[in-house]
Amino acid sequence: MSVRVRRIYEPPEPGDGTRVLVDRLWPRGLAKDAARVDEWPKAATPSTELRRWYHAGEGSYEEFTERYEAELTAGEAADALARLRESARAGTVTLLTASKAPERSHAAVLARLLDT
Repeated sequence: MSVRVRRIYEPPEPGDGTRVLVDRLWPRGLAKDAARVDEWPKAATPSTELRRWYHAGEGSYEEFTERYEAELTAGEAADALARLRESARAGTVTLLTASKAPERSHAAVLARLLDT
């Protein structure tokens, strides 16, 4: 199983495998055909409320991680996470995000959950 995290603005690479956009909003200034996204499971992304809370600087990354993991345990989010796990078991999955700091974003949380 191989899960990678990359910025969506980086050009696709042959080793990317299944390219999954894990942002709720489409990245600004990027044409859909240039992104070469295979999947866009919006249900696996942080809720609008959580995303706004985190980007407003109201909490720590650790608290964001806890809240996001809790969101991923129920309903459509849990189903989307299960489908991503299946994809990761089948081959390489590259999680794509527009975040300027992917290592401290929801994409890193997802990658860790998919690697377990």
